[in-house]
Amino acid sequence: MMAGTSLRAEHLFHGAFADEYHFLKLICPQSLVMSEKVAQSVNAYRLEQREPRALTAFEIGTGTGITTQFILDALGEGSLTSVDNAPAMMIQAEAHLQEPLASGRLRLQRDDALHALIALPTESMDLVLSAYTVHNFLEGYRREVIKEIHRVLKPGGWFVNGDRYGVDDPAEHLKTIQDEVRGFFIAFREINRLDLLEQWVIHLLSDESEEHRMRLTAQIDGLQSIGFGPITVSDRHEVNALLIGKKPCR
Repeated sequence: MMAGTSLRAEHLFHGAFADEYHFLKLICPQSLVMSEKVAQSVNAYRLEQREPRALTAFEIGTGTGITTQFILDALGEGSLTSVDNAPAMMIQAEAHLQEPLASGRLRLQRDDALHALIALPTESMDLVLSAYTVHNFLEGYRREVIKEIHRVLKPGGWFVNGDRYGVDDPAEHLKTIQDEVRGFFIAFREINRLDLLEQWVIHLLSDESEEHRMRLTAQIDGLQSIGFGPITVSDRHEVNALLIGKKPCR
């Protein structure tokens, strides 16, 4: 995919939904766990390296900066570039991440994920990491993003994604989503924020559309067809899972 591509990410996070995105941890406690798991993969990657060195990492979806901070803590002296196309999210992240920004260890980039990846040199990153962002992409756009991730990773590099991966069995998946919606109602009624309940339900309907939903087996097949392997899946909890795709060494 060349730099002139017309594919662009959707702008899904704005207004009150973005300003109060911290409520995610209320309706999906697993999200914080997954952010920590994504960061822990940095340590796992380091253990596989023959020589200790400062790592280069790229994060897709800064959000409010929670996962970003976990990644920075795990990177040590390594450097991180984190990209997000939602201004409201980046404003919050900039406020939360002032110290690593000032030190130069972190670079925040307000940009479309695909556009930002295309601009990176080939085989320039040890790690590309993300938490709860890739599922927001339309399938065609997502496929191009994955291709670019494979290109920018060094041989032996890892793509780490803690995200929503649909259960392959349709009936089981439907039950999981129904339970998730019930949880939304319980959580937002308790804090009397039915205005946010509406926005989260609408967002979930977008997640569950055919153009967005990531079925686990189909995503693994797609990664393998691009050249990733081996691929591991761990920490599966309902629709949440940690997927690691490794770019083979030469």
